[in-house]
Amino acid sequence: MPETPDGPPAVGRFKTLVRRPRVQLTLTIVAAVLLFAALIFPNILSRLTPLGFLRIPLEGAVILGLLVVLPPRARRVFAVVAGVLVGLLVIEKCLDMGFFEELNRPFDPVLDWVLFDDAFSFVVDSYGRFAAIAAVAVIVLLVVGVLALSCWSVLRVGALVGRHRKKSAITAGGVGVAWALTFSLGISVWGAVPVAARSTATYAWDRAHQARAGLKDEAEFAKEVQQDPFRTVPPAQMLTGLKGKDVIFTFVESYGRSAVEGVALAPTVTPVLDRGTAELARAGFTARSGWLTSPTFGGGSWLAHATFESGLWINNEQRYRNLVATDRLTLTRAFRDANYRTVSVMPGATRAWPEGNFYGYDTVWDSRNLGYQGPKFSWSPMPDQYTLKQLNTIEYKKPGRGPLMIEMPLVSSHTPWAPIPDYLPDWEQVGDGSIYNKMVDAGKKPSALWAEPREVRAEYGKSIVYSLTALINWVKLYGDDNLVMVFLGDHQPSPIAAGAGASHDVPITVLAKDPKALRRIASWGWTEGLRPRPDAPVWPMNDFRDKFFTAFGQQTPSS
Repeated sequence: MPETPDGPPAVGRFKTLVRRPRVQLTLTIVAAVLLFAALIFPNILSRLTPLGFLRIPLEGAVILGLLVVLPPRARRVFAVVAGVLVGLLVIEKCLDMGFFEELNRPFDPVLDWVLFDDAFSFVVDSYGRFAAIAAVAVIVLLVVGVLALSCWSVLRVGALVGRHRKKSAITAGGVGVAWALTFSLGISVWGAVPVAARSTATYAWDRAHQARAGLKDEAEFAKEVQQDPFRTVPPAQMLTGLKGKDVIFTFVESYGRSAVEGVALAPTVTPVLDRGTAELARAGFTARSGWLTSPTFGGGSWLAHATFESGLWINNEQRYRNLVATDRLTLTRAFRDANYRTVSVMPGATRAWPEGNFYGYDTVWDSRNLGYQGPKFSWSPMPDQYTLKQLNTIEYKKPGRGPLMIEMPLVSSHTPWAPIPDYLPDWEQVGDGSIYNKMVDAGKKPSALWAEPREVRAEYGKSIVYSLTALINWVKLYGDDNLVMVFLGDHQPSPIAAGAGASHDVPITVLAKDPKALRRIASWGWTEGLRPRPDAPVWPMNDFRDKFFTAFGQQTPSS
């Protein structure tokens, strides 16, 4: 079969079809619609509705006007640059949608790239490695596709403008006038969303300002690190109120205020706290509870841990990296200076953790050396009950030991909240973890759970119940007269579990057998028991370190 001048027959027929006037007109209309949609595209999923596109973008008039006045070569260069910028803004708005859904905040273009590693791990744990790799491939193709389409759209519109400069100038002017009229009259289609849109320009300005603020914050943070009222307090005057005690700081993953007060979750979680209060009281323990405001939401546990330990507000990766490069006094280092053995028990860590040197740990126990022989529970390398039981073997019940300070993040309530281990009333059954194989096989699979979003919140609540049950029973069964435990949430769960409009607050509890220990925090005004009252004090999480040092120290430093 002979080839056409344009190549093989199929290619020639395609080019002939594309060159038809009606097809050319259709392509131009598609390009204009795509450009319009890109300029109006929202960054919050709930605003992605047909009514949300009934708006007039000011940027459309500006782009049309520039395409009219520029000469042909400059017009093409401008079209490519404008297309790339518009495409990048659409991509960032899509990232915002995801971050709002999971972390209740927009994407930070300077500081948030590190979180994609966690996102990849989440997909691996929920759907498998092949699905995660496929998802990455699809995302890359979508990014390339968005950039290609946005560039093509502006180039196509620019070519039309070049052929009809006068009509295009009138159109640009008409769009500008329509925008000005609707803006001055305050016309809106629905709610508070105005017809006159300038969202793309405002969004781009806000992101540029955000990047600039992030760079400026680095210098400000360097000053904050040096402002420490406890920097010069002698170790002999620190933590004197805890002499002879073993102190354990325990983070319960995603244990947020919504678990205690949320309408859908409280009926499941609060009975565990109230029953635990009564059971611990019978075992000789008393407790006080309040609220802390976490610097993060839905994830980023290490930011909360760093805030809690350092007394500084660590709400992004830049601050975290800068912090761990300093000699800031942490809770852990203060205990080490007071001749405690300082230990980190991190069942969720799967590789070396050099930041442990910054905090001041003598020993780090993680998933590689805790002796677990059972299966993973999705993201969680091991169940919390196993971690707590193993704590007895590796540190807490060792004969002849000195005073201990332990930080222990529990991870069974980590997303994706499936499968969830069963609590074993007989702790000797825990063994090396092999008993959990049947639980994983019979448990709910993450992919099945997340296919039914309405079930996610209930499963999150069950995971919190499991973690709290294991922790409370460990204290009741194994806690001795010298135990002082502080347990708290690191952050709220993602909005799908916490609900819309949830705060950053998390519960915190201090419990002990020795009444003298709790008398030292009487001035805090916290609630008796494991469940804080709704009106209990709320502190920023970075306030805890200084209040703790002051309550349990020999003297209060001058600021």
